[in-house]
Amino acid sequence: MPNPKRRHTRARRDTRRAQNWKLAIVSSAKCPNCGAIRRPHYICPACGYYKDRVVLPKKEKKAAAPAQAK
Repeated sequence: MPNPKRRHTRARRDTRRAQNWKLAIVSSAKCPNCGAIRRPHYICPACGYYKDRVVLPKKEKKAAAPAQAK
């Protein structure tokens, strides 16, 4: 079994180890309904559509009720 004759520097060791931690770029697609950018095979976060049907209805903000005095 071969053994190293000299010690590798920390920089050389860490450079080798850093190659395993690269992040993959997430792919994106256009929503056919609203045109927003979304991930493929996911519900559109802008309109809630998936494959030409509503999966999540769009939430609407309710008007704030006036504060009542005691």
